[in-house]
Amino acid sequence: MRDTGEYLFTSESVSEGHPDKVADRISDTVLDTFLEADPYARVACETLVTTNRIIIAGETRGPGHITPELLIHRARMAVHDIGYEQDGFHWQSAHVECHLHAQSVHIAQGVDAAGNKDEGAGDQGIMFGYACTETPELMPAPLYYAHLILRRISEMRRVGDLSVKGLLPDAKSQVTLRYVDGRPVGATSIVLSTQHEEGLDQAQIKAMVRPIIESSLPRGWMCPDAELYVNPTGTFVIGGPDGDCGLTGRKIIVDTYGGAAPHGGGAFSGKDPTKVDRSAAYAARYVAKNVVAAGLSEKCTIQVSYAIGVAKPLSVYFDLHGSGRDVDEVKLARVVGELVNLSPRGIREHLHLNRAIYVPTSAYGHFGRTPDPERGTFTWERTDLVEELKRAFNR
Repeated sequence: MRDTGEYLFTSESVSEGHPDKVADRISDTVLDTFLEADPYARVACETLVTTNRIIIAGETRGPGHITPELLIHRARMAVHDIGYEQDGFHWQSAHVECHLHAQSVHIAQGVDAAGNKDEGAGDQGIMFGYACTETPELMPAPLYYAHLILRRISEMRRVGDLSVKGLLPDAKSQVTLRYVDGRPVGATSIVLSTQHEEGLDQAQIKAMVRPIIESSLPRGWMCPDAELYVNPTGTFVIGGPDGDCGLTGRKIIVDTYGGAAPHGGGAFSGKDPTKVDRSAAYAARYVAKNVVAAGLSEKCTIQVSYAIGVAKPLSVYFDLHGSGRDVDEVKLARVVGELVNLSPRGIREHLHLNRAIYVPTSAYGHFGRTPDPERGTFTWERTDLVEELKRAFNR
């Protein structure tokens, strides 16, 4: 985004009940089931959800006791946790099919370590990481607040808060912020669409969610009431996979930076950490966040690239967007290379990715979250490189 002038920028988020996020949740549930049994299992799982039907497909390599029946049960429990007990999509009655099969031996031979060969990347591709000083979490503000609004509504719904009684799992938000010389200063419009029970009208729902939206934003940032669009179609009773088909990996911009940074095109959910689409994107965010947290720049974008079966990244590129504080980007790349091994094995070990930690990532973004040392989640959000980066640049 520009650092001068005045402009508007928009990002969207979706709740855990959005059809694509239901699919992501099931795919990451399958992944975590395998990693619980074998930290080095291989999983590439895709899920399709539609009216009372769930289809799981993909490739795996792992313990034989993980049966289709177990995975179907786990998928049902995931849908139950989200909250779907509707005629058109019910955790108990939906028809579930599991079509997972063995990973290709030709892919495996490139990824597996053997002899003098280190573990290779699971595919070719480019991945990006980004951080900025717009929020304390070092995330772009439009996406951060779009996530926060939906997450708060979900938390209230889950605990049975009467102030959101009648709201259902499927929801979307969209936040447009006004920027002046590169800094966000307030919201100009907000869109919130939420599934609801019969009997609630548009005005009632707007009265429910308006205080949640306003309290989620910094003081004085709320948009004019005329620019608050709640359920613009008027009625949103039919929702979730009964209203729209959902697929794994269709919310990659919601999952990352809300359009404020480039995206390499690879989705995350359902992929084990040998898939650099996921693990290298996590590592890139980790490095970018530490660069900004160390005060070396106000913005940082990183691109990394890989070839299937090759351990070392083919390129590592830094862009500080002119905000680097006397930081040479070539030196920065060298210093980071000394601090973090960006090979697939190096990333997995540094960020402790061979664990069943992925279900919590399946909604409300993979980045800008709080690391949980007890559960081992969101390790890529740690800022434990800050002191070494400061020393390297005499800060």
